[in-house]
Amino acid sequence: MKISVIGDGAWGTALALNMLKNGHRVSLWGAFPEYLNEIIARRENYKFLPGVKLPEELVITGDLADAVSAQDMILLATPTQFLRSVLKKIAPAFDPATPVINVAKGIEIDSWKRISEIVTDELGNIDFIDLSGPSHAEEVSRQVPTAVVAAAENESSAKDVQKLMMNDSFRVYTSRDVVGVELGGALKNVMAIAAGIIDGMKLGDNPKAAMMTRGIFEMSLLGEALGGQRSTFAGLSGIGDLIVTCCSGHSRNRHVGEELGRGRKMNDIRLEMGLVVAEGVPTAKGAKALAEKFNVTTPIINEIYSIIYEERPVSDAIRALMNRDAKPEEI
Repeated sequence: MKISVIGDGAWGTALALNMLKNGHRVSLWGAFPEYLNEIIARRENYKFLPGVKLPEELVITGDLADAVSAQDMILLATPTQFLRSVLKKIAPAFDPATPVINVAKGIEIDSWKRISEIVTDELGNIDFIDLSGPSHAEEVSRQVPTAVVAAAENESSAKDVQKLMMNDSFRVYTSRDVVGVELGGALKNVMAIAAGIIDGMKLGDNPKAAMMTRGIFEMSLLGEALGGQRSTFAGLSGIGDLIVTCCSGHSRNRHVGEELGRGRKMNDIRLEMGLVVAEGVPTAKGAKALAEKFNVTTPIINEIYSIIYEERPVSDAIRALMNRDAKPEEI
């Protein structure tokens, strides 16, 4: 198949390599021509995926219209907050019959929309598949065994992606719960910031285990309120992605939390990270807004929001969580 990956970050690059391994013709689009020329010259995406050789078969392009024309599938790997602007540029050259796979994870600021909703706004009611799960690009690019889930309302579309991507190092399951899979991938980034704070403060294992357990509970409550299936959050895009993002040194969101836990300010952390995106930061704002709109209790999300956007001391946030009213575990 002929596949175009829109977004030359670590995840888009890693998935491009995975599909090349399966014998597909793959192109990788990026927004910055000068950097693309460096990638082509080095055959390495050294800013986002250093040390991984890019084969000559991988076509690298800065021409967006060319990248989306006459493709069998398009894979969106553009950070959530930039996606709408990229889709507007894609729309004139886009064939609505082309299936679109999304692999970014987040909620759009201000609209508080999921990525499937953003895609519908800009491209119409197309064949949309969301791919999510515990899958760091650094490991996928080195063919470390990985399992993810492809979700589509049309089950055959999810199976098409399963066939497209699955191999001996990359296992793909299917689901019809697009809402749940999208929200699992988005909300776990907020919890990863919380995990990083605990690690940055060197508090130990007990609070991290408690946070992750109560975190997945919050995620499932909010996901169900927004139309997802609660059982989805016990799967790869829920607890699976939560575990890897909260525990791995590869996690950008966990890194943000660690720096906050060490007493650093959010603006300083943003400046240091540069082009590297931590989707949990804007998602914390969106998740809090959605929880308030749908009257869902999300104490961990609320405290992470306060730490990031109101400069609440992390010690005060932890104290507030521990001193909440006593209640049964299932509430």
